[in-house]
Amino acid sequence: MSTLKTLIFTTTLLILTLSSVALSRPEAIDSLLKRLDSKRASSSDQESAAKAVLKRLLPSHIHSFLFKIVSKDVCGGHSCFLINNYYKESSGNGPEISIKGTTAVEIASGLHWYLKYWCGAHVSWDKTGGVQIASIPKPGSLPHVKDKGVMIQRPVPWNYYQNVVTSSYSYVWWNWERWEKELDWMALQGINLPLAFTGQEAIWQKVFMNLNITTEDLNDFFGGPAFLAWARMGNLHGWGGPLSQNWLDQQLCLQKQILSRMLELGMTPVLPSFSGNVPAALKKIFPSANITRLGDWNTVDKNPRWCCTYLLNPSDPLFVEIGEAFIRQQVKEYGDVTDIYNCDTFNENSPPTSDPAYISSLGAAVYKAMSRGDKDAVWLMQGWLFYSDSAFWKPPQMQALLHSVPFGKMIVLDLFAEAKPIWKNSSQFYGTPYVWCLLHNFGGNIEMYGILDAISSGPVDARIIENSTMVGVGMCMEGIEHNPVVYELMSEMAFRSGKPQVLEWLKTYSRRRYGKAVRQVVAAWDILYHTIYNCTDGIADHNTDFIVKFPDWDPSLHSGSNISEQDNMRILLTSSGTRRFLFQETSSDFPEAHLWYSTQEVIQALWLFLDAGNDLAGSPTYRYDLVDLTRQVLSKLANQVYRDAMIAFRRKDARALNLHGQKFLQIIKDIDVLLASDDNFLLGTWLESAKKLAVDPNDMKLYEWNARTQVTMWYDTTKTNQSQLHDYANKFWSGLLEDYYLPRASTYFGHLMKSLEENKNFKLTEWRKEWIAFSNKWQADTKIYPVKAKGDALAIAKALYRKYFG
Repeated sequence: MSTLKTLIFTTTLLILTLSSVALSRPEAIDSLLKRLDSKRASSSDQESAAKAVLKRLLPSHIHSFLFKIVSKDVCGGHSCFLINNYYKESSGNGPEISIKGTTAVEIASGLHWYLKYWCGAHVSWDKTGGVQIASIPKPGSLPHVKDKGVMIQRPVPWNYYQNVVTSSYSYVWWNWERWEKELDWMALQGINLPLAFTGQEAIWQKVFMNLNITTEDLNDFFGGPAFLAWARMGNLHGWGGPLSQNWLDQQLCLQKQILSRMLELGMTPVLPSFSGNVPAALKKIFPSANITRLGDWNTVDKNPRWCCTYLLNPSDPLFVEIGEAFIRQQVKEYGDVTDIYNCDTFNENSPPTSDPAYISSLGAAVYKAMSRGDKDAVWLMQGWLFYSDSAFWKPPQMQALLHSVPFGKMIVLDLFAEAKPIWKNSSQFYGTPYVWCLLHNFGGNIEMYGILDAISSGPVDARIIENSTMVGVGMCMEGIEHNPVVYELMSEMAFRSGKPQVLEWLKTYSRRRYGKAVRQVVAAWDILYHTIYNCTDGIADHNTDFIVKFPDWDPSLHSGSNISEQDNMRILLTSSGTRRFLFQETSSDFPEAHLWYSTQEVIQALWLFLDAGNDLAGSPTYRYDLVDLTRQVLSKLANQVYRDAMIAFRRKDARALNLHGQKFLQIIKDIDVLLASDDNFLLGTWLESAKKLAVDPNDMKLYEWNARTQVTMWYDTTKTNQSQLHDYANKFWSGLLEDYYLPRASTYFGHLMKSLEENKNFKLTEWRKEWIAFSNKWQADTKIYPVKAKGDALAIAKALYRKYFG
């Protein structure tokens, strides 16, 4: 009866909310925007910050631009930037272009827009080729805009950035120098609502120690540096730790630098808040507290050393006390820098009950804890749980959570809107303001992939629909520094009120990216648009190419193998409700890597890229794209070679198995040589950045183990069972292929050959034993890998094309 009453209540609340949303949504959001505007740095500080971005990007033109902060009244009440010619009374070295904006982010966005569309320049991450500024005319010769200038308004207030796991997949080893570059990139892309999660363990340390939690207790609570994101979300505890005090102090100092720069640029940082995840020791200190243990999250055998974290029930008074203390401690450390706080309840862990009343009480407690610490707090929540656990989060449960706080006090990130939009099937989150987000990448995998048509149209369709509750766009990739074309287009959607024509946009993109228009490259991008960047099969892309996510299975399963069917089904089947996609389901019992396009067409695109080499050989952006595309093509070829090897094994054809197995291994070797020719595909960079953060040998050993483990096994193993998340964060990096993926494949094929030679069943358990032992040794190793490229990328790519497709 109580559940029925709750359902009636939430349904009534929905009707009331939807009937009032037309009036209340603008008022609530406008009130929030005004409060956030009042927290911004002074106009002079923001103008100086924008000037500093220009100086780091284009020092030769520091005097060519005049920057000025203006009020929203100048922009019709919206955030905007304005680009005009600057008319001087006399000739000389002075400003040529005036850029005005409502914040420093708007000014930087206007600068970027001008450099792109008047000067043909391009800005991407260093690891995706960096900047192309050779096309920018010298000072004194900058192109004029039309007489009346240009004004670009934001169609929605916010451009959000980051996933809660990006901090572990991509940022974990960054120092201030790297963060400064990222903040410049963010400003140029127009990002004004970034997540700011660095250093929060130091805050938690202070909060929990005030509750008599010891350092030893926290060692079991915090994860290691590369796994902090999942410890924060309550998925695991202790794995990869313990964290040293050096780490805690260093990261807190870094966070203060990050926040200071975000504020100077006029951004609104999103800080973390309390979701109920607590150390085990809290149960002993407060024995009467209502603390329950969550279920297992991806351990091999439900090992309590790592799994099954503790959740403080929201009904317990201690919940609000801890949540308030955490917010207040952040304000004490950072100042009053924001009103927006992230909290993700039950990320990939279902609540203990589906009772809407319980879920509503949880949401209310989360918000109460925030608002006790900051009376103006707004809860920003990732909507991932509504997709990943859709069997649990039915309309009554969704509404109970979304309507558990006052209207306007919650904003939802529609995290995966480019492929699995939730807003369409939930009455726009039942009237709750939301941000249309691009997820795109899982685990920081390196794979060319995207849905450009969805990016160019999805945000516009969501915004213009009747009674739209969309208040922003966002980029929520799990890992960054790949697929620059996807993120440049998505960033522009923060400033576009209409849908761009993607093919025409790509023509200008390729010209900007390489500094000139080259016929073959334009034709190649036409192919890439219709193939690689046109994934419409509905499958979330997580690189499952067999080189980097080797199938842990017995290929003789249906040929008399003694391996249990249950064991193999666990390995092969796709879990359609989560992000851990292993293999694409097919009618065959073979595993299939995800493939959504014609490989022959993409091979033709590669040929066109190679043919443009004489014109573009000196371009770092061209070289990055060429290496990435060649890698993509060869990796897909290796998938077919692997399949041929498995067919040979089924047919007990040892000669064919050996032939295909050797070809698979050779492709791995060849790709490693190719990747070694570009600085941006090196394992050494990742490992050395980890070690550079260490201040003593113990930290160095721990950090390197974390770095090696995250990109390989990821999580726990036993002697005979690989981690359920092995290869989740797989990378195509030189050094990793040669020393990790190559011996793994070689060992596997060796076991297959032995099975045929001895006419015995394939011994999957023996293969696992050998491989896991090797992996454990590699993860603990300290071999030094190069951080500088060697070889001529164009020559290597041409040779590999001739070798495999000539």
